[in-house]
Amino acid sequence: MRILEVLKEEPRPCSYLPERPATLEHRIMLDVTPLELESLLERGWRRFGPDYFRPSCPNCSQCVPTRVPTATFQPSKSQRRAKKKCAHFSVQIAAPRFDEERLELYHRWHGQREVIRGWDEAELSERSYRLQFTFPHPAAREISFRDPTSNRLVGVGLCDETPHAWSAIYFFYDPEYAHLSLGTANVVTQIENARNHGIPYVYLGYCVESCPSLAYKATFRPQQRLVGWPNDDEEPRWE
Repeated sequence: MRILEVLKEEPRPCSYLPERPATLEHRIMLDVTPLELESLLERGWRRFGPDYFRPSCPNCSQCVPTRVPTATFQPSKSQRRAKKKCAHFSVQIAAPRFDEERLELYHRWHGQREVIRGWDEAELSERSYRLQFTFPHPAAREISFRDPTSNRLVGVGLCDETPHAWSAIYFFYDPEYAHLSLGTANVVTQIENARNHGIPYVYLGYCVESCPSLAYKATFRPQQRLVGWPNDDEEPRWE
């Protein structure tokens, strides 16, 4: 891998818990192999394009890296119900790509979050979308959901695949289909796909149980959580 820059943000209001200060550490890197990415995931790092990051917040440990062992995953009744409600959608896993349909879907989804949850207005342009979601990487994958009755794109998930890890990075969907619990069905679909391909872990990112936007991750069980923030030369411990 080639490290272009290492930086640590100045403290700012947390996006998940606004009453707390937050700081992220970043590594801007190129030529990261799937196995190197896997090692980073094991130590709590996440990826958007060439930006690899993880929390480095003083006096706070609310963000907890979470992963699901695919061999023992047991969907709950509500998760099975969500998967069944979305079973009629066509699902495709391919390399991430940009088009106006995807950008429009993102803004419709984010716009609903701005109204319901008070999120800041989205400023994702074509350039930003390409940089964050379609930046070339051998592990990068996209899972897309379409309504076959209209060929309408209803959900897009950005993911990474390594030999022993599947990372669920980001998911957005058509608000008109929110009643089908498409977000839940997406996670179940990714876990089942990983299991079918012999991948032992699905990384769900950070669970913040006091934040409604991230607390749902605790419902996918059994799961493991990373203890602390190990350095590159330290063995990670998942419990």
